[in-house]
Amino acid sequence: MSKFKYTDEKEKEFQRIAKKYPKIDAMMLPALWLVQEQEGWVSPDAMIFLADKLGKTPIEVYEFATFYTMFNLKPIGTYHIELCKTLSCMIMGAPELKKFIKDTLGIGPGETTADGKFHFSEVECQGACGGAPMIALNHTYHENLTVDKLKKIIEECK
Repeated sequence: MSKFKYTDEKEKEFQRIAKKYPKIDAMMLPALWLVQEQEGWVSPDAMIFLADKLGKTPIEVYEFATFYTMFNLKPIGTYHIELCKTLSCMIMGAPELKKFIKDTLGIGPGETTADGKFHFSEVECQGACGGAPMIALNHTYHENLTVDKLKKIIEECK
């Protein structure tokens, strides 16, 4: 039995979205998103909850959650910096941004600052190749970045 449960608001959202699907087990990705929106990450307890809710096994939920890189499988910082690591961004300056994040915040990909404020991830293309290099900061895109622009963004978060 899982200790996790959706808030009343998230349960209502789950029910609203579920009406769009012919079968409840097709709700795996939306259900995972709702968990992450609520908690900031997808815990093993939440996976058990979803398995029961969707008529799946916990391992099937785990397989989905681990296949998609956008799901956090551990708690992350308040500010999630997602740096694109694909070709356009790499050519246009992503390595310099990565070095700046390491030098400034002291974290590499997959790490969170000791104070829990920042988490850094390298991600696949986010579809902003024309504005490379880019980051998503808590799902807000920042394109055509330079180290100076990134420095200002990070300072605003502090």
